[in-house]
Amino acid sequence: MRLAFFTIALVCFQLTYAQTDAVQTEESDYTWFQTNKMGIDISEVTFVNWNAGGSNSISALLNVVTALKYEDSYFKWKNSALLRYGINKQEGQKIRKTEDQLELISTLGFRQDTLTNWYFSGRFNFKTQLTDGFNYPDRTNEISKFMAPGYLFFGGGAEYGKNLEKFSLYFSPLTVKATFVLDEDLSNSGSFGVEPAVFDENGVLIEQGERVRTEMGILLTNALEVDIYENISMKNQLSLYTDYLNNLGNTDIDWEIVFNFTVNEYVKATLGSHVRYDDDIKILEPTEVEGEFAESGARVQWKQLLGVGVVIDF
Repeated sequence: MRLAFFTIALVCFQLTYAQTDAVQTEESDYTWFQTNKMGIDISEVTFVNWNAGGSNSISALLNVVTALKYEDSYFKWKNSALLRYGINKQEGQKIRKTEDQLELISTLGFRQDTLTNWYFSGRFNFKTQLTDGFNYPDRTNEISKFMAPGYLFFGGGAEYGKNLEKFSLYFSPLTVKATFVLDEDLSNSGSFGVEPAVFDENGVLIEQGERVRTEMGILLTNALEVDIYENISMKNQLSLYTDYLNNLGNTDIDWEIVFNFTVNEYVKATLGSHVRYDDDIKILEPTEVEGEFAESGARVQWKQLLGVGVVIDF
């Protein structure tokens, strides 16, 4: 938790940091970089006397990224915060959440000389969501909440990248993964891989469900950013994690690929695909009893995104 507090404090420092461009002192060769980017994508469909039918709808997605980087001849320290939140309103329905992500990342790397592109690196990563999640149209039973789940990765290893801003390959043979489920109902039901609560034959609670599940394993990540054409760029991020103690070789996958199409300085279009697989996240399926769900095995999760919006660098 101290690490989480430190990273949050660091992000607050980023937001109040006075310089947005590279800052280099006259007495040394180190440099700080500050970047901030905010984007809003909006899509809307309206039907009036449309004989093919249809439902009026409007969607909005907010994307905020802030980063603070330090670099000298031997050290690189990159800190970033990501916030994504999306909503959708269709005619005759209440507002639904389409996107919800809060992520903090800090990576510190050291190399022995200026000839090598390999860095000894330590990495901290924390992610969760902001608001309750539901299996729509059911709005009475939350399937996720803030810090339920919350994920923390902390470990050390080696990172390769001649240009770490465009290409990075990170391998950690020792990474701790902590899964937080701080909601009582979700932890008692054993959501997201924690140990469920123990009840007696009369349904009386004997032992509370586990709130934190800790794993230790191998983490491999890859990040690639490349310009395909003058106004088209691609960003690829892949994360693979397997636990030493529980089902070694059963790999958690988080793979996102995004194409950005630049119209002008402010207007951009985005086409993205996000694939996840985590054996600890089980799928809930409706049963014959209305309002009740049964847990089935883990499945591949996939999300596709297409949007046009405004992006502002500040």
